[in-house]
Amino acid sequence: MQSFHYGVDVLSRFLFIIAITYYLATTLQWYNYSFYRIIAKHHKFAWHVYYFFVPVVCFVVFYPFYDGLLFYLYCFFIMLPLSFLWYQQRDKKLVWTRRVVRLFLCIIVLFIACEIIVTKTIDYGVPQHLFLFVPLVLGMLCSMFYEAMAFRIYAMRARRKLLNMSNLTIIAITGSYGKTSIKNLIYQLIKNDFQAYATPRSVNTYKGLVADINTCLPKDTQVYIAEAGARNRGDIEQISHLLCQHYGVISKIGKAHIEYFKNIETTVQTKFELCYSPRLKKIFVQKDNPIPVLKKKTFSLVPLRFGRESTSQCHVENRISYPCEIRNQTSTLDGISFEMRIDSDWVFFETSLLGRFTIDNIIVAVLLARELGIAIPKIQHYVKNLVPVPHRLCKIVTPHKIILDDSFNGNFEGMSEAIALASLHKGRKVIVTPGLVEYDEASNIALCKQIDNVFDIAIITGSLNAELFDSHICNTDKIFIKDKSLLESVLARTGANGDLVLFANDAPNYI
Repeated sequence: MQSFHYGVDVLSRFLFIIAITYYLATTLQWYNYSFYRIIAKHHKFAWHVYYFFVPVVCFVVFYPFYDGLLFYLYCFFIMLPLSFLWYQQRDKKLVWTRRVVRLFLCIIVLFIACEIIVTKTIDYGVPQHLFLFVPLVLGMLCSMFYEAMAFRIYAMRARRKLLNMSNLTIIAITGSYGKTSIKNLIYQLIKNDFQAYATPRSVNTYKGLVADINTCLPKDTQVYIAEAGARNRGDIEQISHLLCQHYGVISKIGKAHIEYFKNIETTVQTKFELCYSPRLKKIFVQKDNPIPVLKKKTFSLVPLRFGRESTSQCHVENRISYPCEIRNQTSTLDGISFEMRIDSDWVFFETSLLGRFTIDNIIVAVLLARELGIAIPKIQHYVKNLVPVPHRLCKIVTPHKIILDDSFNGNFEGMSEAIALASLHKGRKVIVTPGLVEYDEASNIALCKQIDNVFDIAIITGSLNAELFDSHICNTDKIFIKDKSLLESVLARTGANGDLVLFANDAPNYI
């Protein structure tokens, strides 16, 4: 009986620590392994209470009573079922990367070590069960230290790889909106004339770029197109120091991620850190962006082979504003067309891509393609055959509905353009959206007014903006769903033939 009790005791504590570790690892992965962000920026702080603080308190309080029986009951019949239910409901589950595996292995080894070392009686009067937190805390600290040291070496390897590719031209893109779209447009315009490589999906952090360079960038690449994102001042400068890009693009700057930058001035300063490259030849800047005063900085390239260094100051002189002169713009549910002045000639472009804002993105892609030496007739042909980026204002026509899939577009201007495009539809219009994430309240209220003027039905997903949308959408029928797994049945129940359905900013469940 005693051995059975001991087995249950060890199993309960082991499963407890694994459940806590799984929750922490998942949230850390969502927020780029930043404890600050999961504490200060998590949109569902109640989860921290239910799946971390409450279990910890229950363990500390219940474990000493009735030989742990109260804790066993809580662990096996409340905590673990709730944790499993939480896991099942997530649409973005933990990805078992090497880093995550190392973390779990470290904590498991430390747990076993503590079981062997710690005895029933502690000389200092500390209850034995509190030592269960030693593997968790020490494992997290060891993991953070190891990952920091390993990543430093990994980043140096990535930078050296780029510098050793002597024929490589690097284009870096930042801004509040349109980074991924511009990246994909540039790639499509140059891929037939160069060995081009673009960062996959929305990889745009320093760590993500380091991993992409080391593991995915082919050594015969002639043009590398990289996206640069930021949450804090210095993030873009760090990426510029890694890439040492030859060309930069700063797309439209706005209030996206304003909760991180606090004000538009800081946002602008951060985005213009893209100028801090010692090899920068030209930088293309969306013409509505304010131009900040940049500090002069001196940079050094990583020693190549024999310790030689070269230095340079930040470049802002070769700044080109876009879009240039344009005329005869059209934007319909069938595509866009426009003319732009190149040298002294007006050149016509047309494409099946949607959205008036896409014209700006195409123009900067055309300018860069031309900068790289591609002839205008070729560029016109490439533009005509552009393929939309998945989930970014893609039109899908079914026998019964038109679907506008704009689920990866989370900025106010882009969503406004999608709504304006939807308004051209003659039949009933439905929008599915959680609203704007990492935006101020005023922007969400403005979005509500646009929805009210255009749509017949608004399906609001998640709880982040539910109360605000309920207050400010008055004319449109509203449906609120907290669990996106119910969305398909709601659409089937409320839909009708001839509907246009706009999916706007499809945020994950943890938002």
